[in-house]
Amino acid sequence: VPLTRGFMIAPMDANVTVLVPWTAIETVLLDMDGVLLDLRFDNYFWNELVPSRYASVRGLDEAEAIRRLKPVFDSRRGTLEWYCLDFWSDELGLDLAAMKQEIREQVSLLPEADRFLDAVRARGKRLVLVTNAHRDALTIKAGHTGLTSRFDAVYSAHDFGLPKEDLTFWEALRVEEPFEPARSLLIDDSLPVLEAASSFGIAHLVAVCRPDSSRAARKIAAFPAVHSLEELLNEEARTD
Repeated sequence: VPLTRGFMIAPMDANVTVLVPWTAIETVLLDMDGVLLDLRFDNYFWNELVPSRYASVRGLDEAEAIRRLKPVFDSRRGTLEWYCLDFWSDELGLDLAAMKQEIREQVSLLPEADRFLDAVRARGKRLVLVTNAHRDALTIKAGHTGLTSRFDAVYSAHDFGLPKEDLTFWEALRVEEPFEPARSLLIDDSLPVLEAASSFGIAHLVAVCRPDSSRAARKIAAFPAVHSLEELLNEEARTD
């Protein structure tokens, strides 16, 4: 069985089993949206609610609103502005934080997120939330789910002025959170983020291939990938 990016992966039909080397890990770095929280909320917000409100404010039909918004959104993809509620509120003339607050009841944990956090805590690992989410969005989601109380530390990319897709973000994070890259596990649903973390030297990387429970799983070849965090809690992975 080959060792790939710090993980043992064993073929099993069309899937693979990801065996986490828990004894080699001190710090678990977790993304929020699409890893712990169902990305269905954000996909609905940005793909349906925002175009609908934008269309209403400007007297457009929704198809035209989507046509206008797409290139504007695409121009910021991968930048900190892509994740910034303040930026998009100004750009679109909408109070996006208030809109997220309106539908906060739709925020939900992905299956097995609670069990995973409990299991990692029981193993004595340091739990660190590392998200690109704007602080207002983080506050709304944490207020509804109580998620941030489960972590030893919580960081937003907006605290550093850099997105996680930027290698420099990881350098800045390590100043504030002195984790050892060789002994850290990062779980994220963004491949560009995982690529930046890999370049920085984080040894243990896992992608989530079904961040939105309402959509089909993606096929991911570049990194060990799981449909659910539960897959990382198999018996072999939990045995030291």
